[in-house]
Amino acid sequence: MASKGILSGFNRNAVLDSVRTALAAVAALLLARLLKMPEYYWAPISTIVIIQSTIPPHMLGWQRFVGTALGAVLGVVMATFFRPAVVIYAIGIVLCGLLAWALRVGGAYRFAAITLSIVLLIPRARAPWITGWHRFLEVSLGIAVALVVTTVWPLTKKTA
Repeated sequence: MASKGILSGFNRNAVLDSVRTALAAVAALLLARLLKMPEYYWAPISTIVIIQSTIPPHMLGWQRFVGTALGAVLGVVMATFFRPAVVIYAIGIVLCGLLAWALRVGGAYRFAAITLSIVLLIPRARAPWITGWHRFLEVSLGIAVALVVTTVWPLTKKTA
């Protein structure tokens, strides 16, 4: 009885998807570090979110871009004019949903709420607008890398 070898059980698409995701994440990481982004880790995280989603990358990239911008702006405004409080946070989350609905970008709501949470809930030594701006730039870089990689190297089928 012949052994098929250790790699015989691997799904080719799963291997390619893993390699593509790793290369994209590392590219985003290196670009963010090269650009001296203070919280560079958001770039590869955003790349992974886009590449590994079952939602088409261009649609999800747009939702994440718009949602991050919306959450950053709303979070900065709220953090500038209000002291941190649970009720302020709750109002911000509700406003994210209402604004996403009003702008007809409902899929962006989750990303707006995440960014608002980061801006409002994580204590920072710097001004809120700096945190919001950095978050927006770092996420946008990750989205751009993911879109380039999925355009240049599309996979024919998504693996579980």
